[in-house]
This record gives sequence, C-alpha cells and structure tokens, in this order.
Amino acid sequence: MTRPATTVEPTAGPDDARAALHRLRTEVAKAVVGQDAVVTGLVIALLCRGHVLLEGVPGVAKTLLIRTVAAALDLDSKRVQFTPDLMPGDVTGSLIFDPRTAAFTFREGPVFTNLLLADEINRTPPKTQSALLEVMEERQVSVEGARRPLPDPFIVAATQNPVEYEGTYPLPEAQLDRFLLKLTVPLPNRDEELGVLRAHHAGFDPRDLSAAGVRPVAGAADLAAAREAVGRVHVAEPVLGYIVDLCRATRVTPALEIGASPRGATGLLGTAKAWAWLAGRDHVTPDDVKATARPTLRHRLRLRPEVELEGVGVDAVLDTVLATVPTPR
Repeated sequence: MTRPATTVEPTAGPDDARAALHRLRTEVAKAVVGQDAVVTGLVIALLCRGHVLLEGVPGVAKTLLIRTVAAALDLDSKRVQFTPDLMPGDVTGSLIFDPRTAAFTFREGPVFTNLLLADEINRTPPKTQSALLEVMEERQVSVEGARRPLPDPFIVAATQNPVEYEGTYPLPEAQLDRFLLKLTVPLPNRDEELGVLRAHHAGFDPRDLSAAGVRPVAGAADLAAAREAVGRVHVAEPVLGYIVDLCRATRVTPALEIGASPRGATGLLGTAKAWAWLAGRDHVTPDDVKATARPTLRHRLRLRPEVELEGVGVDAVLDTVLATVPTPR
C-alpha cells in the first residue's frame, strides 16, 4: 500500500513526538480492538530501528494491525504474501532486460518501503527467507555489486501462525536473531470481541481504513525526534550489568539449548531505553528491562527437547531467569 506524501506537521521537540506516538493507540483502536500492547511493541521497534515477528492464530487482525499502524504514522507500506514458490528476487527486486535500450535495469522489489509486511514468512523456503538477511541487517539490497539503500525508516513486520506447521519452514536461528521483538497477538476477550462485531455490524470495512476514520497522527519527523531523544536516555552501570547478567543466565540455564546472544543483549538495552522514554523518563530502571525482556529475548532462546516435551514454554523459563537474577537497587 503506497501512502501519499506526509500530511503531518513536523514536531517541535521530543515531548511533542512522545505525545504524537501516544495518540497512535487511539487511532489504531478505530480499526483494531484490544491490541494496545502490540501497538506499543511496534512503536518501540520503529524507535529502535528493529524488526518484529508477530505470532498469532489466524483471524486476530495481524495484517490489519500493520496496515493501520502504517496509515496512522503516514508511512509507506507494502505486503508480501510468502508462499513456497516465492523467489528472492520477488522480495528484493531484480535486474530486468530492457530491449529498447539493450541494457539491464533494476526493478525495485517490495522491500523498498518503510514498513514491509512479510505475511506468513514461514511458508517460504530458506532460500527466499535468506533474501531478507541483508535487508534486515544492512538495510540495503546488493545486486551485481551495486548497493541500493532502503528508505528510512524501514522495518520488517513478519507474521506466522503458531499452530499450523504443514507446508511451513522454520525460521533459521540467524534470521530469528535479527528480529528485535517477538510479539504474541492474543485472542480478544469477550468485551473486545463484542466491539469487533458491533463495528462490522455498523458497516466497518477493513479494506477501507479512511472510512473508519483512521488518520495520520504522527510521521517520519516525529520518529526522528523520538529516536534522538531515546538515544539520550541514561543507563546506569548497574542496569547495564543487569542486562548482561540476564542474558548470560539464559546461556547456562539447564532448560535451554541456546541462550540469548550479544545481539539480544544490545536489543534489550535498546527496547528498555525506548520503553523508559515512552513512559516519560530520561533513565532506565530495572523494571523497564523486565518489561521488555520477554518480547526481546523469547525468540532467541531454544528449549531442550526434553523440556519442550514436558510442556514448558520459553516465557516460563524467562520468568524463572527474571526471578533468580539479582535486581540492582
């Protein structure tokens, strides 16, 4: 979906940027009910220039959520439906021979956008999944030795179904580690589901967000001001040590086969700073680290097979780690 030129006025400073990003929840709620936590996670990813893996059963509005966030932020977005026959060039772009000029020209793929929705990313083979590795890490596409940078901001929001495994390809560890956050999109509660039905009964069309009243409430200028402010958030040495201790604890926990990497530690630092800034603070507390630890680390950990057979989940192991690692005062 291509967005028109931005219509949101640049903000005067970080406080205005924070207020604009807080308004995002209200705007998204016009189309998506009861997903405030996921919206906050997407905002944190944009502030940290990180990518997001959304996991939820079919029908919980994962695709609609991404489209609505892009519309409310006045960002360009594109969607790719990942299928078994999708080729790398279908994602990144490819060289096309032009018979009129007898030369090859590069045709940009859908990654040349601000917010790329990689729908059902685990339905495509590893060859095509790997096409996103350079995109996600370097934010560029290399073709025939030429580097083509992607727009800024740029993040990948990928979705996958946690209950359907037929015809899917598990994401490799190297790619999972490149996602900043893994957010679970829950089923709505009864009141929220009633709200969904009332909206549809009143004529809500998820394909027409403008008719639902979704308008841009923030833009690229807000994100730029917010990122600069997040970069100035102070992190005391004991809190830095706490982040390192949490990640190192996952590497020696008997329940885990693979623990958090150093990239996971830097990711946790970034998300904690963004969380603290959104809360209106200029410093990170241990509670900020705890609040972002699960979505930042859960996809980087691998359970031992015998633990998984016992029905223990990654979040439960993370809860144990958070409860046992001493919290700085």
